[in-house]
Amino acid sequence: MKNSRIPLGLVFALALVSARGQNPIVPPGTYIADPSAHVWKDGKIYVYGSKDESTNYYCSREYHVLSSSDMKTWEIARHAFASAGENDQVPFNDELLYAPDCRYKDGTYYLYFCSSNWEEGVATSASPVGPFRNGKKINLGGKNGIDPCVFIDDDGQAYYIWGQFSAKMAKLKPNMTEIDTATIRDSILTEGEHFFHEGGYMIKRNGIYYFLYADVSRASRPSCLGYSTAASPFGPFTYRGVIIDDDHSDPSNWTNHGSLVEFKGQWYVFYHRSTHNNFAMRKPCIEPIRFNPDGSIPEVEMTTQGAGGPIDARKKMDAERACLLIGNAYIKACAPDNEVLTNIRNEDKAGYKYIDFGEGTDSLTIHVKPGWNGGSITFALDYPWRTWFGEKTTVEIPARIEAGGAITVRKKLDKPFKGVHALWLNFSGKGNDMFELDWFQFK
Repeated sequence: MKNSRIPLGLVFALALVSARGQNPIVPPGTYIADPSAHVWKDGKIYVYGSKDESTNYYCSREYHVLSSSDMKTWEIARHAFASAGENDQVPFNDELLYAPDCRYKDGTYYLYFCSSNWEEGVATSASPVGPFRNGKKINLGGKNGIDPCVFIDDDGQAYYIWGQFSAKMAKLKPNMTEIDTATIRDSILTEGEHFFHEGGYMIKRNGIYYFLYADVSRASRPSCLGYSTAASPFGPFTYRGVIIDDDHSDPSNWTNHGSLVEFKGQWYVFYHRSTHNNFAMRKPCIEPIRFNPDGSIPEVEMTTQGAGGPIDARKKMDAERACLLIGNAYIKACAPDNEVLTNIRNEDKAGYKYIDFGEGTDSLTIHVKPGWNGGSITFALDYPWRTWFGEKTTVEIPARIEAGGAITVRKKLDKPFKGVHALWLNFSGKGNDMFELDWFQFK
């Protein structure tokens, strides 16, 4: 995309159905990371994030914006802002655009963005989905960084937050486009004390300020979303723990970045997962959260169901909706509008949480592309080691004899699956070319 020219006035809205709010919330072929969620005056929820386009680097040179009225059906406003375009007021011409944020004030939406050269800026629009124009750089007082976030307190004072390894913060001037450099404070959060890596996001609830960010407290990598709390926006902050960890979303997963938002009385955490056996090509996901009486937030797990309830087993389940991958398998695009589970090897596992089998299902259909070696898939309930006992069924995938496409395999279950369960797929076979899994469905 180095030499692309995207007209900023050209914004497309594409209606997308995510059945019952399943994760990820974007369709195959769309990769949006660093989701910053906000509910605006129209009652809809909007998600601003960076857009991945390559396995060779993070992000790209444009932003899309997601929106929804119900957390189940999502729309994409494409080309909401770009650093390579026909608008000559874009200050970072042809730079990669990293994680953004957005705020609304007095009829104007302010898009805060940052670039791969560690500079940050702001653009404006009368619409929450853009196009955002009149981009200008923000003077950071010599403390350049990435991942801007803006928090507006109850008294109307806005705060600008940014930084990597050390969180920086300052008051925004009333015009929402400049910071008061005299108020800049460094080390609001640090990697050593708070496990802060990058990607700040702040909310206030019941008088408590919550600072969410990419957390390096596990495995020395920022796969967690952790949080710290304080009694004032500048702190001091106390580390409180992890809200979600995207470990095992992909064999090469690295980062996490997200936000917290209340929508129609329920709080949610937005985060991303990697695909393509890569640190990039990330997809936004959602999980409902709750607050304890003391204000703490219990850690939640990654699921396939996301913002919706358990998923009807009788509906087709696309393999790329796996919420846990153990081993070598990963999600990869096989067409502009389709993805598969690929690189499957012996003893790999894929988990789907949670599936509703109702009063019972007794058969299974699988759409799969056989490899030269073939193999088998054992479907088991609740835990991957349930293949040793309990409800399970094994489907044999034949080796392909000659080059060919996908096939459909049907199997009668050894014992009906009933009720709501985590579903685990356990893969067996020899070699590296067993098969690719597209989708499966119970009857």
